Parts: sequence; structure tokens; C-alpha cells
Amino acid sequence: MSNTKTIAITGATSGIGLSTSEELLKKGHQLIFLVRNTKKAEEVIANWANKGNVIIIKCDLADLKSVRKAGEELLQKTDKLDVLINNAGGTFTERLESKDGFELHLAVNHLGHFLLTKILMSLLEKNNTKVINVSSEAHRAGKPDWSDLNLRKKYSTISGYGNAKLYNVLFTKSLADKGLTSYALHPGVIDSGFGDQLPGFFKLMWKLGKPFMKTTREGASTSIYLATNELSTDKNGGYFKDKKVSKASSLANSQAARDRLWEESEEMIKSL
Repeated sequence: MSNTKTIAITGATSGIGLSTSEELLKKGHQLIFLVRNTKKAEEVIANWANKGNVIIIKCDLADLKSVRKAGEELLQKTDKLDVLINNAGGTFTERLESKDGFELHLAVNHLGHFLLTKILMSLLEKNNTKVINVSSEAHRAGKPDWSDLNLRKKYSTISGYGNAKLYNVLFTKSLADKGLTSYALHPGVIDSGFGDQLPGFFKLMWKLGKPFMKTTREGASTSIYLATNELSTDKNGGYFKDKKVSKASSLANSQAARDRLWEESEEMIKSL
């Protein structure tokens, strides 16, 4: 029996997503890139020996119509999907809104992936697809105000990113509740451009910590581990660090919080 998997991944052309993709392709897997910039994706894979194993689909997570179109295109192109890696993310120094009017941390890190996963649900259930959500230890800073998920009253980069990474863990646990196989993970603190988006003091701390940070290849290791290994059912819905289950924050483990997030997310995408 072949061990080759079909794996869809968002944010595949830079950072952890690129390192994850490169390693998975080396292992012989078939990849579906869900990316905002298809031209960049074509340039990235141009010199890869196994570029024939990559399908590229345009998917802008900040535009839910684009997400819907991408999900529908994926459904048309394959009836096999072993793994979905919701990897893409971003952080922003000022309050910005997506094309649909949602705060950008919320849109790019959570809501786009929520809609994509929902659109693919029949395929995920049919294949018993693993859903892997790239979160962060920043989820511990998440303390959402359910009456202000779009941070219109009070905005900071830390709250926007922390809330969004908390939503990744809550979403993972909800998917497990609904019978899917799903994992969240912290890739480690990566030496990337993320720190450039932080405000003054935090940016300084980031620079001081750079010598101790992981490379993107090291950061990709847990995503690759989860994508390519079969784990015991008691680890379903788990939060992983360095390929091992780790304890998430108390709020990330709250049934009430994950139920509320699912309800709020459904409401936000209902017209799309």
C-alpha cells in the first residue's frame, strides 16, 4: 500500500509553510498549494524536481469569496485529501480590515480557515482527513471580548494576534468534537519577519531573542510530524510543541469558549 498522501496547505510559499512544503515533497507526497499569489507559487516551484506533484489554487484568506471559490475548486480537482494544513497567518501593527470588513488578524488567521474547512467538510469526513492548525504560544495572551471580536473598541497587535492564535486551538478542539481528526501546534519562535511588526518594547525583546530562535525548517518539524504520522485517538484535539502534546491555556480548553467561537464564526460567514 502506498504511503503517498495528498496534502493541502495554506501559506505554502514562505516561512514555515515553504519549509513544510519542501520537506513533504521530498517525502514524495502530493501537495495542493492554497495561496494568495499564484505567480509567486509558480516561481517558487519552478526549479523543483518534483514540481509536477504540486497543484496551485488561488486562495486569499482576507477575501472570503476567494476562499469559497478555492474550496469549490479543490473539491472539483480531487476526491482524495489526507491532510489539510491551515498554516497561513499574519500579524499587523495597526488595525486593518479584510475585504469583508473583519479585523485582519481574525480574518487571516481564523475566519478564512474556518470557512475553507467548512466548505471541504464533506471531503474531510469521507477521507477522515487530518486537519492541522498552526497556532502559537501567543494563544496564552488571547482574552477575547465576545461583544467585540473585531477589536473596534480596543486594538493592539498582541491582543489581535493572541486572540487569533487562541481561536486556532479552540477550532481544533471543535473539529475533534465533531468527529474529525485535528491537531493544533506551536511551531516555536521562528527567526522570521514577524518581529518587525511588533510595537516598540516587544520588537526590542524580539531582536534580543533572535540568537535563540528556530529556523523555519526547525519550525516546520511538528507540522510535518503530525501530517505524516498516525497518532493514538487520545491525542485527537491536542496542542503540540516539539512533536509532543503540550498543555494549552485554560481558556483554550474551555468547552464554552469553543462553542461560542463556532457560533460567532458561523454568524460571520453566513452571508458568504
